[in-house]
Formats: sequence, structure tokens, C-alpha cells
Amino acid sequence: MIVLFGESIRFFDTTLRDGEQTPGVSLTPAGKLEIATHLADVGVHVIEAGSAAASVGERESIRSIADAGLAAECCTYVRALPGDIDLAADAGADSVHLVVPVSDLHIAKKLRKTREQVSQMAWSAVEYAKERGLIVEFSGEDASRADQDFLAEVFREGVERGADRLCFCDTVGLLTPERAAAIVPPLLFAPLSIHCHDDLGFGLATTVAALRAGATCAHVTVNGLGERAGNTSLEELVMALEVLYGVDTGIKTEELYPLSTHVARLTGVPLATNKPIVGEMAFTHESGIHAHGVMRDASTYEPLRPERVGRRRRIVLGKHSGSTAVEAALNDMGYAPDGTQLKEIVARIKRLGDAGMRITDADIMAIADTVMEIEFTPCIELRQFTIVSGSNAMPTASVTMLVRGDEITGAAVGTGPVDAAIRALQRSVADVGSVRLDEYSVDAITGGTDALVDVSVKLSRNGKTVTSRGARTDIIMASVEAVIAGMNRLLREEHEDRSQDSDRSAAA
Repeated sequence: MIVLFGESIRFFDTTLRDGEQTPGVSLTPAGKLEIATHLADVGVHVIEAGSAAASVGERESIRSIADAGLAAECCTYVRALPGDIDLAADAGADSVHLVVPVSDLHIAKKLRKTREQVSQMAWSAVEYAKERGLIVEFSGEDASRADQDFLAEVFREGVERGADRLCFCDTVGLLTPERAAAIVPPLLFAPLSIHCHDDLGFGLATTVAALRAGATCAHVTVNGLGERAGNTSLEELVMALEVLYGVDTGIKTEELYPLSTHVARLTGVPLATNKPIVGEMAFTHESGIHAHGVMRDASTYEPLRPERVGRRRRIVLGKHSGSTAVEAALNDMGYAPDGTQLKEIVARIKRLGDAGMRITDADIMAIADTVMEIEFTPCIELRQFTIVSGSNAMPTASVTMLVRGDEITGAAVGTGPVDAAIRALQRSVADVGSVRLDEYSVDAITGGTDALVDVSVKLSRNGKTVTSRGARTDIIMASVEAVIAGMNRLLREEHEDRSQDSDRSAAA
């Protein structure tokens, strides 16, 4: 294990401060408390709850987190100003992240001061924060572009004045792993944190290098949120340490994916599909060779078990899929094709893939029904729907459907016309089955205002999930089409016989 001063690796999470500085992100006090609680439950040691000097709302957030009785330390960002420190202490913070520019560029251009002036401000602020009873993490901003002798002098005197911890900030992501390995050891006269940004994609590697060189704490954000290209990602660092270096981080890794999706929902910043650990494709396989290998032994094409981070493996079908993957998927859906039927189903799936289409569960089931000559009677048929929306009207949808032979009319309001339409559909089928919308995505297939849009949805019911799609020039109609297709597949009889030629065998 990587250990210094008798301590194991600590995690200082700044999702609620540096992460919230992601353009367009603004969290409510209630949202911040939700995330802070989840972070503490996962095992993060320090939570930077925000900047007390920023606003009344920020101070409310810090106070609510400080009063929540969380296992993690509640920290707030402050400048080297007595007023900032007073606000932090009065808000109930346990500690302050006291940030002082240390590069000549920042000192001259940002603060318009001298090294001596900045040093005195910093040291006085450390002393004042200690007088207010706060733990002090003394941080050098833009440290990777600073004169390292000057940085060491500022840090050493800061510790003499009472700073409990130090932090080396690679503010614009210019530090390399090699430099980190050389820079960190001379600064280890107090517990040292490393704070990296990912502007050139080196955030994770440089953080690991600094920890290997003796730093004992990493500053991270959930999903790598942060200014510009973001900060070192909590979930990526935790799993890199656990899997590649054998470090027991103490983090509840099975909660990483639920935490990531929680933060993505509250911040409105979606997870990149190809993001390590938590992206949609991290444990998804289509290629025939890969899917076949994973089904035999998951370690052939996966560096870790998806369950270890709170996820499940997913096999999707497309033009790269082989017969083994297709047969396994069909078996999961309740189909048992013979060899000839399987060959034809695989061929049709590949043709759809070659046409550039996204293949959903509903598509696969429709192909199987056709090839195996299984009669499928939809239990839901749309008769009509109406949408009312405008600048002075709450979006409202009404639908009339045949649900297993009974005509049902339902209505619902939503945050927009699509949301209203989907809620109305869900309400209309509630008596025969509660269907939940788990995922919704839309892509424009063609350009222009008359673009053909492709809507994909993932629906679930009683632990079963199904994906389906709709393609129209009208996004509302495409959404309705996708949801109804998915509902029909979810609501078909639980024990329906889908073995080969079942209808013809029964007739015989």
C-alpha cells in the first residue's frame, strides 16, 4: 500500500466547489446536501462544500452539510482574507481550503502584488484561520508554474504558522507525471495533497504519480467535473489505485456508479458514453469475438467486474455480433430458435447494422417473431393523441388507446410536450402494468428543420428492461412510437411460448 506518515490515501472531494464551477452547473442547497451525503456514505474523507464568500445560498449549503452529522470533514474554499475566513467559520465548516497564488504569473497579473506581499497575506491568513478554530489546508495555486524554491519557502512558513496540511495545485493541467515525481518529495514536511486539472488529459496519471511520490491526499471530483476539461475523476482514481496498484482505498466501490449517475442528474451534465468506469459503453460489448469471450470468461475483455463498481454487463446486438451473442440475447427474451432460424435472425440484424440503424430489443423481438412465425398481437394500440403547449400554457397531453381491447383515455402534464406525452402513455397503461422510463435519447438523422429524428428509449417493468425506437420528422410522434413499441414488448404475456414454430405446432 502507498503510505506516508502512517496514513493511507485520503480523498478530498471538490465536486461541490470546483465541480460546480463547470459552466452551466448550479446546485441548490438541497442538491448539495444530497450529493454530500452520498459522498460521505461512499467513504470520501473531506468534502469541499463550496465557497462561503460566494453567496448566501453557498453559506446555507455549507451550514446544512456541516450540521448533517456526516462522517466526512466539511471544508470550504477561502482566499487569504479575514472576511472569507470569518464566513467559513460562521457557516460551521470544519476546515478551510486556503488558496494563495504562488506563480509569478498569477502574483503579478492576477493579484498585482509582489512575492513578499502575497507571502505575508498567506501566513497571516493561516494564523487567523487557526485562531478561528479551523483546520487549514494551505494550497498553492498554479504551483506547477511556480518557482519551486519560493513555493517551498511559502509552504514551510505556513506550516510554522499552523497550517495542518499543504496542497500542490496544478491549476491548468501542465504538470506531467515525471515532474510530479520530482517535485513532490521536497515538499513533504507536512501532509501533502495533489490537485490536478485535466486540460491535457494528464490529470489521473499525474495524481497517481504524486501519490506514489509521497502525497497522501488526492483532490477529486465525481465524473471529473470542473472548470474547462475538469479535475481528476474520483471513480477513475479509486479504481486505478485498487486494480492497478493493489491499494485498499476504503471507498465503497460498488457505490461509484450510483454516485456518478446521481451527480449527473443533479448537475445536468450527462456522462460521456465512452467514459471509463461509469460511461454507458464501459461494460457494453457488441463485437462477436469480444461478446463470445466475455460470455465464456469476463476477464478476457474486461479489466474488472462491472458489479465491483455497481454496474452490470451489457451485450448489445449489431452488425458486429456473432451467433453466440444473438442466441444468448434471444434466450434472455424467451426465444428458442433452431439453427436455421438463428442464422436468418443474425443475418437480418447485421443488415440493419449495415444500414446504420441502432438496433433495440424491440427490433430484435420483431425480427424473431417474423422469422420464427410467431404471432404477436400488440396489447396497446394508439387511437389518437393531442398536445397543448405554448408560452402561457403548461404542456398537456391527452391520449386515447386500446389497451387489451378496452378503450382508455388518459391525460398528463409535463415539463415539455414530449414529457407530457410519455406521462400520459404511462398513466393510460397503469392498470395493466406500471412501466418506468429509464433512459431517453434523440438523434437527428438528417439536417434541416425537417430533420428525421431517431428516438431511443429504455423502459422497465418488474425488473425487466427493453429498448425500443421510433423515427419520424415529428419528435413527439417519434417518442410516442418508441414508447408504445417498448410497452407492447414489456406487457406481452409473461409465459408466452416463443419456441420455434409454436403457433403452427399448436395448430397441428
